[in-house]
Amino acid sequence: MSGTAQGLAGFALVVALIFLRVPVAVAMGVVGAAGYGMLNGWPSLGFVMGRAPFESVFPSGLSVVPLFVLMGVFSAHAGLSRSLYAFVAAFVGHLRGGLALATIGASAVFGAICGSSIATAATIGKIALPEMRRHGYDDRLAAASVAAGGTLGVMIPPSILFVVYGLMTENSIGRLFASGILPGILGMLLYMAAVSWMTSRDPRLGAAAERRSWGERLGHLRDIWQVVLLFGLVLGGMNFGWFSPTEAAAVGAFGAVALAGIGGHLSRERVVSGLLETAHTTAMIFMILIGATLFNYFIDATGFTQGLIAGVRDLALGPYQVLLLVCLFYVVLGCLMDSLSMILLTISAVYPLMTSLGFDPIWFGVMLVTLGEIGMITPPVGMNLFVLQSVSPGLRLQTVSRGILPFVAADGVRLLLLTLFPAIATWLPSQIR
Repeated sequence: MSGTAQGLAGFALVVALIFLRVPVAVAMGVVGAAGYGMLNGWPSLGFVMGRAPFESVFPSGLSVVPLFVLMGVFSAHAGLSRSLYAFVAAFVGHLRGGLALATIGASAVFGAICGSSIATAATIGKIALPEMRRHGYDDRLAAASVAAGGTLGVMIPPSILFVVYGLMTENSIGRLFASGILPGILGMLLYMAAVSWMTSRDPRLGAAAERRSWGERLGHLRDIWQVVLLFGLVLGGMNFGWFSPTEAAAVGAFGAVALAGIGGHLSRERVVSGLLETAHTTAMIFMILIGATLFNYFIDATGFTQGLIAGVRDLALGPYQVLLLVCLFYVVLGCLMDSLSMILLTISAVYPLMTSLGFDPIWFGVMLVTLGEIGMITPPVGMNLFVLQSVSPGLRLQTVSRGILPFVAADGVRLLLLTLFPAIATWLPSQIR
């Protein structure tokens, strides 16, 4: 069996195990270890098993992961998400589908202090879903807007996916963070356009709420100073060169805890639950990283990446034809696993292929995260869909799946625009010295 065939068999086996509900980290780790042992001999596997876990988690850059997770957790405890939603709803709630628009806007801003799609969807969903239902919104629009808005948490910096992509491909995390700002704003606007399209076709999906006075709106503006301060400190500090990404994560985590304390939200129970949630999320990410490292040892041993590049060249496909195939591949894969696992499983093979075709690595990182966002909301394994079911147990997966299609189409438009106008992703990073 050729190296390319061995690599494909490994990928297929991992996907099959995940489909059988084997944890992603275990599936990648077991297939990677067994495959490497069969190819290079079992004695050499012992060396790899001792080395891979350390290699996976020792880079100092990974310290931003628990810090950004901590920042998101305690930002939610500080009530920042509720203030954000109330502020945006005061300005757009009177429009048709306005509370869904507010949900997407609040998700985009909260994502800038969270970095996690799942956390953003869960936090905003607890606030937005009851409010939209109270105003008679159809669950198709209400739930879908929360699920889609939550995906903005992994595009608008700080983003855990950008951190992992940067470390795996040795690209600047600061530049990757900058690259996500304009595509994140574009995604927010396209999601809002999807809401407007849905409510124009069927106004019953989302009736307009009452119009707020300017006095009420300005009153809500006073409530979000904490969000502005935290967002400006973290992103402004990185963009102006005051902090490295790791230092910015530490400042953001400290700021979120301090704001929760100032607001009187820092009880002993919340501190303990916040730290446990941070530890649980970080451990899950690190376990997936370890499994991916073991699998990458196997992929390297097969020579799959070199064979893939050579095979694509033999097919004489143009760069954009290959890009289209890669996008379709990730859309299908996103239906089967979460975005972090999807990226870690494939990056060692796909990244060299795309850069060999002349694509900018920062731009491709944005494309990859966008494809990961699509995976977060596509059935049957769209993680944000299941998060919504945990937030609202009576919600049916079929209901959310029917409402999510216009938002998936909006993401397709975003991918097209990023392809036609790559400066959307590359202009801001080019301004960083």
